[in-house]
Amino acid sequence: MVSVLKAFSFSYLMLFTLNAVATPKITIKHKRSADNFAQVQIINETTKKLLCYVAIDGHKIKFKLNERQKSKWYKATDSRFNHQNFSTWCDYFNMHL
Repeated sequence: MVSVLKAFSFSYLMLFTLNAVATPKITIKHKRSADNFAQVQIINETTKKLLCYVAIDGHKIKFKLNERQKSKWYKATDSRFNHQNFSTWCDYFNMHL
């Protein structure tokens, strides 16, 4: 019984560790445009190509982000939106081939 519990604990720990390592390092910047629309930009801090998206109000924009590059600024569709209304996601490009 103890060996089964140890094996389960070890496999759980390994799964958690692999998930923590698998997340790419990105920086997300927010600002307001001159016409008062919320904007977001993603910066790839890795040496690998990323597959990303920016979503706001159900509209998802997918794009590739090269190593050590910045995305363009993506602007909200309504001035009432703020940085909390954006959803962003990135993963390594080679994981989705």
